[in-house]
Amino acid sequence: MAVPVNLTPDHACLIVHGKDRPGIVAAVSAVITRVGGNIVAFDQYSDDPIGGAYFQRVVFHRPRFAGDRPHIESEIGRTLADFDLEWSLTDQSVPKRMAILASKQDHCLLDLLWRHRRGDLPVTIPMVVSNHTASADDVRSFGVPFFHVPSVTGPDKSASEAKILELLKGNVDFVVLARYMQILSPEFLDRLGVPVINIHHSFLPAFIGAEPYKKAKERGVKLIGATSHYVTGDLDEGPIIEQDTVRVTHADSAAELTRRGADVERQVLSRAVLWHAQDRVIRHGNHTIVF
Repeated sequence: MAVPVNLTPDHACLIVHGKDRPGIVAAVSAVITRVGGNIVAFDQYSDDPIGGAYFQRVVFHRPRFAGDRPHIESEIGRTLADFDLEWSLTDQSVPKRMAILASKQDHCLLDLLWRHRRGDLPVTIPMVVSNHTASADDVRSFGVPFFHVPSVTGPDKSASEAKILELLKGNVDFVVLARYMQILSPEFLDRLGVPVINIHHSFLPAFIGAEPYKKAKERGVKLIGATSHYVTGDLDEGPIIEQDTVRVTHADSAAELTRRGADVERQVLSRAVLWHAQDRVIRHGNHTIVF
């Protein structure tokens, strides 16, 4: 099995966000020094220095971090309590568990599996769940378990969602929809309780439904692209993580648009997954800060 990148022993990532005020940077730096840590990466952003929203990502090295983590968390919590900030601390040597949901289109699915096998994504993949079996052999060739959960015909998806929840619940840290062509209910998302990342073409709300690139060709579009975002109960309206576009011309066929669209979808999704796995994305309302 591949060894994921950026899994460094005795490194931690501290995420801080809340209302901006003087002294936050000094306090965070001081507490990391006090617990024996050495800062190796530091990013921050404030949308208004006078009481605006403040965001910070700090990666630091601390020998024997895992064993001393309770003490380190206690010190951070005590220090930041005076600032009324939300914070989280993750062990950068522990890969996140990423499940993939897929349908018939396999370009994003296979790209993620390939990048994982190369060690380019700091995750483990405990399973792929699909409502079709076409990619089963390909998935298993990567040494990843494959589970088939057929879609239920009609508006009531509760039976299939219950089976998927049974597989995922407690076994994953986040889920990626690799062109999974089913709408997840708000109830499913609430019960799942982990972030879900989606990828789709960037034409929305135009060209809804099947064959969007064929429809785009008929309209003579000059740009095609992809959007990766967190999934919420509002369809395709969650906080955006990453986007990209490529230029096309009248000479490109619908098939060529589809091919180039699939390529940009793979790139955008893989970047979004990588950034999430590295704790680079902070959600704030319906948008994100990506360090």
